[in-house]
Amino acid sequence: MITEPGPAVVLITGVMAAGKSTVADLLARRLPRAAHVRGDFFRRMMVSGREELRPEETAEARAQLDLRHRLSALVADEYARDGWTAIVQDVVLGEDLSRYVARVRTSPLYVVVLVPSAATVRDREAERPKTGYGDWSVDALDRVLREETPRIGLWLDTSGHTPEQTVSTILAGLAGARVPAPGRIPPL
Repeated sequence: MITEPGPAVVLITGVMAAGKSTVADLLARRLPRAAHVRGDFFRRMMVSGREELRPEETAEARAQLDLRHRLSALVADEYARDGWTAIVQDVVLGEDLSRYVARVRTSPLYVVVLVPSAATVRDREAERPKTGYGDWSVDALDRVLREETPRIGLWLDTSGHTPEQTVSTILAGLAGARVPAPGRIPPL
């Protein structure tokens, strides 16, 4: 059991309303030296000309998503290089997950995929003050997660878990979330 990953990158992903933000923040607060890298922060930095990713993907929306993922991976690597555990939280699904893993240079890299049921996600989305789905349906994004996303890292069905229970489960299973890959470099 790894209770303190040290200088590392931990990617927490899943569909919208899966609990990524809450879990990432709680996990960062449980560690002695951690930074919470919010992928959506890089999306919001694009003030004009931003295109949201929709089911009918455009080249520009794809390019902006790739930029967002490159930036968060770079920032996470820099935090880890300076001795921090970088907790990255973003929607990274389908083949984007493999691309994201390839972008992170830090070793160790841990990937945690939150996979609550679609019914749980619908309930959580209804309770949130913000709306994340726009043109997407919960079922469509859930299908991308379950059918098109490679089984990398630790996959957790968090349907019946509190955020605190999820963080405890992540810490208890972090060794199973480690993603070995050639080319990873340990932080200085």
